[in-house]
Amino acid sequence: MSLISADHVCVRFGDEEVLHDISLKVDPGEIVTILGPNGSGKSTLLRALLGIVPVAEGRVARAEGLKIGYVPQRLMIDRTLPITVRRFLSLPHRVGDDAAEDALVRVGMAGQGAKQMTTLSGGQLQRVLLARALLGRPQLLMLDEPTSGLDQPGEASFYRLIEEVRRETGAAVLMISHDLHVVMAASDRVICLNGHICCEGTPRVVSNAPEYRALFGLGTQGALALYRHEHDHDHGDGHPHHHHHHEHDHA
Repeated sequence: MSLISADHVCVRFGDEEVLHDISLKVDPGEIVTILGPNGSGKSTLLRALLGIVPVAEGRVARAEGLKIGYVPQRLMIDRTLPITVRRFLSLPHRVGDDAAEDALVRVGMAGQGAKQMTTLSGGQLQRVLLARALLGRPQLLMLDEPTSGLDQPGEASFYRLIEEVRRETGAAVLMISHDLHVVMAASDRVICLNGHICCEGTPRVVSNAPEYRALFGLGTQGALALYRHEHDHDHGDGHPHHHHHHEHDHA
């Protein structure tokens, strides 16, 4: 039984059809990345799956009692509002100290509960958002462009963290990205979206698909650089290099 599925879903805003005939599913424990250019309807699709945006046609089905952990694209936090990481984790549902610390440990932020939210770096903020999403012990994590605003090493380490969380908790992950260079090698499936599903498959298959290339152009800008952990080092000059060692991409 799939955790969540869309069956021939269309979404309209007024007369405009922003999503056309979308069918997809996420099964327990898998990592699925939805990839598409800006304006392709990615966030709308996530919100339709969450039940926040109504569908005009088709249907969305969620497994009974499905627990979802949602990490929104941007956190609207008042920069002048003094709130600690620990207090933030108790919004909107109060959690005990042990549970809060466990969640922080899991995302690599052990002992950081007393820090003010406003002092966190982008990467730390993403980790705290992830910790809060994990508090409800979700079976499915939904992440809306979780690495926008992070540099490439920050992105790589966040993606590794997601893999770890999946391994440790068994949660499935549905993630949105517009980043063509970095699609996790860990993605079991990549779905290319541009108002409709253009192509889907393993990262390897999708990166070679003509539909993908038509959407994102050719060359290294459009290539899916599949992150392999041994490539996450820099070359002593402080600048990470983009690696396209396709001979290492064992399918």
